[in-house]
Amino acid sequence: MSSNLTRNVKGTINNLSHIRWALVLYDLIVFAVVAVLLLGFYGGIENLSIEGMLIQSLLCVACVEVMRFVGNIYGQVWRYGGIQCYIRLLCTDAVAFWIYVIIELTFPPVWCITFARKLSIVSLNLLGALSIRMMYRYAYKCGNSDTKQGRILLWLLHTFSGLDRGNDREGQKIKIAIIGAGRVGVSFAEELLNNSGSAYTPRCFIDTNKDKVGREIQGIPVWSEDEATMSRLLEHEVQEIVFAIPNMDADKKKALYEYYKDAGYKVKVYDYPTVYTESGKRHLRDFDTDDLLFRKPLVVASEQTSDYYTDKVILITGGGGSIGSELCRQLAKMHPKKMIILDIYENGAYDIQQELKILYGEQIDLQIEIASITNCRAMEAVFMRYHPQIVINAAAHKHVPLMEHNCIEAIENNVFGTKNVVELCEKYQVEHFIMVSTDKAVNPTNVMGATKRMCEMIVQSAGTHGTVKYSATRFGNVLGSAGSVIPLFKRQIANGGPVTITDKRIIRYFMTIPEAAQLVLQSGSMAKNGELFVLDMGKPIKILDLAENMIRLSGISGIEIIETGLRPGEKLYEELLVKTEELDKTENEMIFIEKDRALPEEDIDEKLKLLKEACGSGDDIKAKEALHQAVPTFRCPEEVNKSISD
Repeated sequence: MSSNLTRNVKGTINNLSHIRWALVLYDLIVFAVVAVLLLGFYGGIENLSIEGMLIQSLLCVACVEVMRFVGNIYGQVWRYGGIQCYIRLLCTDAVAFWIYVIIELTFPPVWCITFARKLSIVSLNLLGALSIRMMYRYAYKCGNSDTKQGRILLWLLHTFSGLDRGNDREGQKIKIAIIGAGRVGVSFAEELLNNSGSAYTPRCFIDTNKDKVGREIQGIPVWSEDEATMSRLLEHEVQEIVFAIPNMDADKKKALYEYYKDAGYKVKVYDYPTVYTESGKRHLRDFDTDDLLFRKPLVVASEQTSDYYTDKVILITGGGGSIGSELCRQLAKMHPKKMIILDIYENGAYDIQQELKILYGEQIDLQIEIASITNCRAMEAVFMRYHPQIVINAAAHKHVPLMEHNCIEAIENNVFGTKNVVELCEKYQVEHFIMVSTDKAVNPTNVMGATKRMCEMIVQSAGTHGTVKYSATRFGNVLGSAGSVIPLFKRQIANGGPVTITDKRIIRYFMTIPEAAQLVLQSGSMAKNGELFVLDMGKPIKILDLAENMIRLSGISGIEIIETGLRPGEKLYEELLVKTEELDKTENEMIFIEKDRALPEEDIDEKLKLLKEACGSGDDIKAKEALHQAVPTFRCPEEVNKSISD
């Protein structure tokens, strides 16, 4: 009994320690002013003596303050007070009023006042209490030393500092301009204003909406793009620019990015992260390399796609690579029955294994197999052990210049490795084989592209005579993958330059790693048999522009860009993947099907025999010649580039 009493007393003392007594004092001052006005100066039918005024005042203030303590009104942090805080204050004062009325009716004092005057006293007191809280919150959110109004608000903030005990870090915060006064931009500004620990403070919005320009949101002015001059931004001490318009037009976004970056501002984005996370929340991040595409990210995956892979046993070859690991991330969200990640490079497979274990724990059945797709015995052991229902073949040598000098290895790994997996799919009655291809297989000018084209022909042919459902998916360069120019540019910039590009005229089609993985998975889910899917990747990007933007993004000046000359097998311009007049449409407007006739099994066997004999000679030149014979569209890069230049 005594222990309970002790705990209750300690709890009461602890609650009292959190009360803002300065705010209690301000409320009492407001009530005193109201009481003097309505009981003293305001006349009425009651003739109250000073003693009567005092009794009514004490009775009313006691009811109001007791209820405010009961309702924990003085335990709230009013600088962050939302509508719920004000509703609570209104409710506690309403209850206090009726208690006041009931007490006076039950124990009528000598000096009574009318119901209307009681209501007036409580209502006017409530209005005063709400006013000082709103003034404080407004002063906290909108006070700054740049304007006369702001200085007054800061003075009010100092005056009412007893309402909350917080630190004024305004002068230490990074001042930003927010591009976009829409829902996303305003919620971001509110988040910063309501977080005393934030390192940022918004100074202005920049927007094109005429209904908003010239007005204020949360006390923050909204400027048009013409009004947001460099001198005005400097006057308001803006240090960074934040994009908060997720669906901004690509050309517009690029123009604004270059404008502010050239002016020396650090540019950031308030949006979802460009890499996979479970949180799914927007946050402030640096303008990333994926944003350099300057287009809206393609969201390809759908609920129908997810259902296709749910509760399936899925084998991903090359699962530790850039594309393969992203395929694993995307598939993990679709709740497969089992996922087997196969790769010859153990570090990549280990990394994705640990990442998925951290995210999903025991919720995902994950197996790692270290093997090469060229090792028939090892691959058969995997198929025998797991009996996969879906096989996604992402294993391949993809580096163009290296494969030019290692033609036999490219053929052995890409062509015959794919052939091994196809044969095992037939032997172990796999439901669906999905091949990851590339735009370099379109009229190839290099060994890597030619081997991938040969793989496409193998897969399409197998679809005409096998029992497995086959499909292949072709997409362009992947931004940020291990073999892309992005990591190279980053290293060169970090070393102070120069940044090297092979030719300033080079143009490429780009997509992000998540986009590529989503395309592979959705096209696989819609496949019937033997299709070669391609993606509408939009406008191509000049590699020179990409390099220049990355240099701007780094904030390092004086880095030179130099040309080194085209590498072996390299084209100036990639082939346009999507020529709508030559392709069949699908239910997704971004995915098309190549109108390509599958070769008979006998023709494929002849081509494979030719390649096998050439590889057996150990001569890379003979192997390349055989590849030219096997892939009729394989042309010399010099021939193609000369025709483009002419």
